[in-house]
Amino acid sequence: MAAMIKRQELSVYVEHYSICLEDRDTSWMPHPFPDEYDPGVFLNPFPGRLDIRSAGHTHTAHFTVEVWDGPPSEPEGDWDERDTASLHCVSGQLRLHGTSGGPATDDVHLPQAPATWQVRLLCTGRSAVAAETLRRAAHNVERYTAQFWPAA
Repeated sequence: MAAMIKRQELSVYVEHYSICLEDRDTSWMPHPFPDEYDPGVFLNPFPGRLDIRSAGHTHTAHFTVEVWDGPPSEPEGDWDERDTASLHCVSGQLRLHGTSGGPATDDVHLPQAPATWQVRLLCTGRSAVAAETLRRAAHNVERYTAQFWPAA
């Protein structure tokens, strides 16, 4: 059974329906965010980054990051979206950020670098944030959980 190594709670400012988890060291990456961003895909992996399509235009989303020593069980709850991807990180630190609003206050710290990780991304609150952001900016209506574990 997998054990959780660490958990982080972050807030990220979403702009134009998009956010990204990206290696802090972008020097090796062929396409830093937002290059080649695809607005029609919930989770879109690139070398060194994961692009995420939010359901709300402009708002602050809550983001939980869990790092595990092996494949975890999916957390309980009613999830609107879910997907998995592989992510290679050279620096061991990921920045969570919107299109132009800058990164979240804290980086995501991974315990091994360089390393390739499997990532499960889950999201809830999508319908509510889509409706709310038509009227005003929302805060923590859309909620993400990203589970990381070492790729085999």
